[in-house]
Amino acid sequence: MPQLTPDKQAGFLAGRLMSMDAYRGFVMTLMAAEILRFHHLHEAFPDSSFWSFLTFHQSHVAWAGCSLHDMIQPSFSFLVGVALPYSIASRVKQGESFGVQFGHAVRRSLILILLGIFLRSTHADQTYFTFEDTLTQIGLGYSFLFLLGNTSPRIGWLAFGAILIGYWLAFVLYPSPVGIDYTAVGVPADWPNHYTGLMAHFNKNSNLAWAFDTWFLNLFPREKPFLFNGGGYATLSFIPTLGTMLLGLQAGRWLRSDLTSQEILKRLAVAGAIGLVSGLVLQWAGICPIVKRIWTPAWVLFSGGLCYWFLAAFYGIIDVKGWRKWAFPLVVVGMNSIAIYCLVELISHFIVKSLYTHLGHRLFQVFGEPYEQLLVGLATLGIFYLLLRWMYRRKLFIRI
Repeated sequence: MPQLTPDKQAGFLAGRLMSMDAYRGFVMTLMAAEILRFHHLHEAFPDSSFWSFLTFHQSHVAWAGCSLHDMIQPSFSFLVGVALPYSIASRVKQGESFGVQFGHAVRRSLILILLGIFLRSTHADQTYFTFEDTLTQIGLGYSFLFLLGNTSPRIGWLAFGAILIGYWLAFVLYPSPVGIDYTAVGVPADWPNHYTGLMAHFNKNSNLAWAFDTWFLNLFPREKPFLFNGGGYATLSFIPTLGTMLLGLQAGRWLRSDLTSQEILKRLAVAGAIGLVSGLVLQWAGICPIVKRIWTPAWVLFSGGLCYWFLAAFYGIIDVKGWRKWAFPLVVVGMNSIAIYCLVELISHFIVKSLYTHLGHRLFQVFGEPYEQLLVGLATLGIFYLLLRWMYRRKLFIRI
């Protein structure tokens, strides 16, 4: 491992960059904060620009575009790539061979895939085989990420380019929808997000990824045949998601290098600008839309650019400036990201029900009925944090 300058050493927490865990904690907090249900307040106060703004950024855009909520999954995937160089260096230091490391990567992939399916099946009558969950998408690409993490940066960038160009070509070569009955695949015929021309190949539930899933997902036991995903999400998104992880991998290499902190910040900022501009140009030129739900190449570039900027902001404030105390709650969450992910998916409704059972509804209506969901959500988030803080103090970290 390269020698670290004093200002870079100061940001480490148990061998990890504090900014990395704080960024991850920020992302997981955004995910858990869905329970605040800002849309209830927007419905109660439709003329309020404040609640309208918060509601927009707590929901996914219908198709093309981006909200803050849309940045949760790419940030989580990006940070998997950032962490990989640290993980490889740690295992090499422990004397693990490449074969042992690769075996661990494959096991991690399988666990992430199965955990994603399990969490998606918790309210189903049978195993719900779906592969668009964040954990499953990361799991499908993680072994490939590990292999590329053991190659040179040049090969990593070549693989990144091949993924984006190959994925775009595959979509464009798939026949454009002509005369399709969109209502049969869960899309209103007058939906305003339909594209024409080259970008029509990326229309919702009429593209290559949708066609693949109408075959692939029906190979598994299902209550009824799979026809479409209501949100337009797709299994094949794991391929460009690997591209997002590769962007993080390069950021992790910069962070572990002998570069000065200022040079690292400069590279993160420039890479972010290149990604943002490239994604926007592809959409404005009518080549490829910025769509998270099918993880288009333009989305990889655009969201990857934002991830670089987010990381630069956290790194600059926490590890370079040394302003760390404010970020401690985020670190508590970020160092147990799998735990908070599972807690939110498995017991959030149980906590809300228990709060109502033991405290009633009136306590959460103290500011009026419209604020009930917000207050009970804040109480639930507080309970999650106390659980994570308890785990942190006892050094209980769930690792895969």
